[in-house]
Amino acid sequence: MPDSAAGSVLITGASGGFGLEFAKQLEPAGYRLILHGRDKSRLQMTLDTLKHPDRHRVALADLNARHGLSELISCIENEPLVGLINNAGFGIWGSFEQTGIVPQVDVIKTDLKAPIALAHALLPALLRHKGFIINVSSLAGEYPLPYMSTYAAAKAGLTYWSEAIRIELDGRLRIVTLAPGPSPTGFRKISGMPRSTGSFFRTPIPIIIHAALHRLEKGGGYCVPGWRHRLLFAIQKAVPRRIGLGLMADNLRP
Repeated sequence: MPDSAAGSVLITGASGGFGLEFAKQLEPAGYRLILHGRDKSRLQMTLDTLKHPDRHRVALADLNARHGLSELISCIENEPLVGLINNAGFGIWGSFEQTGIVPQVDVIKTDLKAPIALAHALLPALLRHKGFIINVSSLAGEYPLPYMSTYAAAKAGLTYWSEAIRIELDGRLRIVTLAPGPSPTGFRKISGMPRSTGSFFRTPIPIIIHAALHRLEKGGGYCVPGWRHRLLFAIQKAVPRRIGLGLMADNLRP
């Protein structure tokens, strides 16, 4: 049976995809899971997949709403928090010129502003319990993406911030910067991105989450999970940007 003494872990964006898999792989370690999302029915589905649903709880909050972040922070203030998994995020596929500014800014709010704000607010508890943070970034943060420009910008910011505070807090808090490539999470459906793009590099979700938790066990660090994603990362570094940008534009152009 889970041991409640292990403490609580907040997983944002726990309605499916990476968040669901984080919950499934973390539960055996004895954590009390706080599953965050905007859709109560989908969060309940996540809860129902766990072996001990009565040990965990859901937390409804819209991270883009005016008081969404403060409401989420308030509802967990009495939890013995040992872990924060900044997983919530989404992207918008399409021409920057022809896409409304509201969804573009919402990408920045969810993918970059919210993780930073949550980490800052919860840091005292995490440090007190010698806990951890896992920031779910992306290989999109390593390369500009024409037609997904705001998403790539947000993930670049998340990666740079995550890696910087990892060094600042070394020895006091374990931090993992998870940078996966294409994954079968439902991201493409939400963003509108073509399913065929990057299909060769797609890596199963359990492999990605296992790699992140393995890196956490090793003390934290930058994590590119699975050989396909590591190959994509190597290609990103090897191909000159002027060539790579053209290739990405051809693949992502609406």
